[in-house]
Amino acid sequence: MVSASADTAHEDLLRQWNVGDRKAPMKLEHLVRFVALAEHLHFPRAAQALGVSLPALYSAVDKLEEEVGQPLVIRDAPTRLTPAGALLLDEARARIADAPAAATRPKASGGGKAKASKGKGRAPIVKGQPKPYKKRQGR
Repeated sequence: MVSASADTAHEDLLRQWNVGDRKAPMKLEHLVRFVALAEHLHFPRAAQALGVSLPALYSAVDKLEEEVGQPLVIRDAPTRLTPAGALLLDEARARIADAPAAATRPKASGGGKAKASKGKGRAPIVKGQPKPYKKRQGR
């Protein structure tokens, strides 16, 4: 059973995050990182699971805490969520589920500096054999 003060705190937080019908400008990427941290409750493991650097994860959580105005994670030895973090976790999951799917980018060709095409079937140079049309091979 939820106490009345906890229920009003929940409503106050949701009112802060939802301004009218418009959602607060939280970045979806930050929310995804926060959800991963909440699931792992360990910064390095969450960063590894997301494939991002540890400072990028810390910065995303810091920016979310700044937007919300309250700490979301207790960063002491056993990492855990604050009550505001637990509320944001539910809201974050809902926003991630409601978000449109990311557009897939066409795969870039294996690029680099533009060069004249030498073809794929070039014979490798074998050390010790003279190059064709050379009088002498340097050592």
